[in-house]
Amino acid sequence: MRAIIIGAGIAGLAAALRLERAGWDVLVAERAPERRGGGYGVTFGGIGHDGAERMGILPALRRRAFVTRELIYRRPDGEPRFTLSGQVITATMGAGSFNILRGDIEAVLYEAVGESAAIRFGTTLTAVDQDDEAVRVTLSDGTVEHADLLIGADGLHSATRALVFGPEEDYRLDMGHRVAVYMLGERPAGLPEGTTGTISAGGRTFAMMSVGDGRTAAFFGYRSDLGRPRRSPEELHEVYGDMGWLVPRALEGLRSADSVYFDTISQMVVDRWSHGRVVLLGDAAWCVTLFAGYGSSLAVGGADLLGAALERHPGDVAAALAEWEARLRPEAEKKQRLGRRVKGVYAPRNRVALELTQLPLRLSSWGPVRRMVERGFQLRG
Repeated sequence: MRAIIIGAGIAGLAAALRLERAGWDVLVAERAPERRGGGYGVTFGGIGHDGAERMGILPALRRRAFVTRELIYRRPDGEPRFTLSGQVITATMGAGSFNILRGDIEAVLYEAVGESAAIRFGTTLTAVDQDDEAVRVTLSDGTVEHADLLIGADGLHSATRALVFGPEEDYRLDMGHRVAVYMLGERPAGLPEGTTGTISAGGRTFAMMSVGDGRTAAFFGYRSDLGRPRRSPEELHEVYGDMGWLVPRALEGLRSADSVYFDTISQMVVDRWSHGRVVLLGDAAWCVTLFAGYGSSLAVGGADLLGAALERHPGDVAAALAEWEARLRPEAEKKQRLGRRVKGVYAPRNRVALELTQLPLRLSSWGPVRRMVERGFQLRG
């Protein structure tokens, strides 16, 4: 059996690894000229943890995990407001979960895939044709490939989804926010190793995170109506220009950053993830957004479950895809609902609303409440 995977991000590489382990021949096409790194930090756990363990990459992921010893909430001028300890942060993550950069998950998967799957960088999908026997894929390098299965793991703006399922506008649910993330060249002196500092004010959130091995990530998240009608990274200087602390340093670093991720925050609400021999995976299928988190875990766990379903139905792709979607969709939709609830309190405009949303966090930094939180999550785990 042969699969063509569009996208060499977390979902695509996880699918490549899982299908290769199941004995499939795999070709991966990636639009970017080379593998990307960096990205924001995520909490990895749940079905992603289980899938990574079954695929044998969990130890490698854990070696790249980073620990946040303190999370400091600051005022717009940079003065500290309150602090969450590493113990509280760890307790709220849940049993078995850990923090890791998205780019480090990709790196582990890429190393695990190795040369067992062919990866063509600088290549994307231009046409798809299928029948009961096979799917035929035309790539941007002019080649036509035949396979038993096409996996669209090409993210929020999926070319696979557009060609097979319909235009992006039919499925995109705009969450009214934008996000920008990049890696700094060095950790600023004002950010101790192992700490994260964050500011929320006026519909904007900024965070600077020490993410292990001397690396630092800068994160901007804000309401779309604060920026220009036609978005661009340059608008960050206008939106965040009045903030203090390390915000000016982060804005200046944008000008020389090797790579900046900048996009809207949107969900993909797709009523069916497969069509014949074509299936969507990861953000191309659901995109739960950073409001809900768990996207990386869903991508790895979803790829593992897809491989397992294909193994249970050898030669019957349709049955495997139906079983896989029935198993995974309830969890993905639950996370999407969470994301829609959280978006209203992510970056409140109103100061009173901000104080109310942060009140539970401030209380959890107080000794007696902190111990209750820690004990509560230990019992849940």
